Amino acid sequence: MKQSATTTPTCLPHSEAFVVGDRQNSPEDLVFDLFKIPHRDEAHVGRLLYTLKGFGLTSDDQRLAPMLEKMRQCLDIENNAEATTTTVDGMHKVTNKHGEEVHGEELHFGRHLGREQFKATPRDMLTELVLTVTSCVRPCIDLVSRALRNQLIIPNWTEFTAKIREIFEECRSEEGGDVATYIPQLARADPNRWGLSICTIDGQRFSLGDSLFPWCFQSVSKAFNYAIVASILGDYVHSFVGHEPSGRLFNEICLDSSGKPHNPMINSGAIIVTSLMKKGLPMADRYDFALNEYKKLAGGGYIGFNNATFLSEKKTADRNYALSYYMKENKCFPSDIESIRDELDFYFQLCSLETNCEAAAVMAATLANGGVCSLTDQPCIQSRACRDVLSLMYSCGMYDYSGQFAFDVGLPAKSGVSGGMILVFLLNFL
Repeated sequence: MKQSATTTPTCLPHSEAFVVGDRQNSPEDLVFDLFKIPHRDEAHVGRLLYTLKGFGLTSDDQRLAPMLEKMRQCLDIENNAEATTTTVDGMHKVTNKHGEEVHGEELHFGRHLGREQFKATPRDMLTELVLTVTSCVRPCIDLVSRALRNQLIIPNWTEFTAKIREIFEECRSEEGGDVATYIPQLARADPNRWGLSICTIDGQRFSLGDSLFPWCFQSVSKAFNYAIVASILGDYVHSFVGHEPSGRLFNEICLDSSGKPHNPMINSGAIIVTSLMKKGLPMADRYDFALNEYKKLAGGGYIGFNNATFLSEKKTADRNYALSYYMKENKCFPSDIESIRDELDFYFQLCSLETNCEAAAVMAATLANGGVCSLTDQPCIQSRACRDVLSLMYSCGMYDYSGQFAFDVGLPAKSGVSGGMILVFLLNFL
């Protein structure tokens, strides 16, 4: 069941007329019949997963985990009962009941399941009694059915990703710009690293290049820090920081006409915002809180910490220290802030959190999805805060290039000096 970049994967009918109690009309039966092997009452699990991937749903999608785990259990039972192992020239060979040789992961997802196995899994393997029958497909049938009916947010996924690949390869040759040098660790970054990941609000994902290579959030963290704090404090945040573009450099020592930092997307505003995050708690607890919130936004994707970058940034932070003490002199911080140095350490720590393109794409999709993570359906950001951070990203997210970027691209975005950038595509921005 091969699939080209311009063909539509195998689809279910668009009809919703299921009769679950009727064996031949249940959703599970329709999926089974779609992947049924000719002349056998078996379906090919690997083809199901391959087809779902063609719609943008990957096998590491947490929403598919219940189905995949039950299939593993069922296939393990079949492997133990029906697989045959022989040794030829010191090499082990495993064959199935049809005499077909299987390898590695094929012992799981390269295998076939009978109709009842495809639909149900016996749990009690020790006594070989079926104490309860749990459907393999049913826990995920809504998502699987939507995908197989081509009803996800981007229906022509293979055509879409083919175009993205063309753009990605076209941009690979771009060599303009330089790595940031004012933070020594960032100055050592390889400028040839090039990766991209996409995640939709339905959890369709696609990655290219160095998408798993870790990089520090740096100023990309400003968008998420503001969203987290605004979810907790609401409009109170703007008692301390404005929401207008500054038209200045990101680390300019200046305030707006009200004596506040212009917006949360430049250094002065971001430092104030992080000082509001769970203020009053011990620094260790504040860090743990932020780290856990980032992991929620990423749907369990990679979030780490680069201590070398943190130490490097802290050692070369004269400008941020000057900016912070200038704001302290102008009473920009909350009155109960005790240590400017502690607040700056917290700010540097959040800038030094690590991610990769795949996790960052999920975080951006969480913003596109009104603050709900696409992969876990877990609410992470309040809807009002989500709306506000997207507005700020649109008007202020690209520093002193924000106006030009808004004019040329017209989408909310946030860049960082480590070379990372998130872009949120919203239909109502077109």
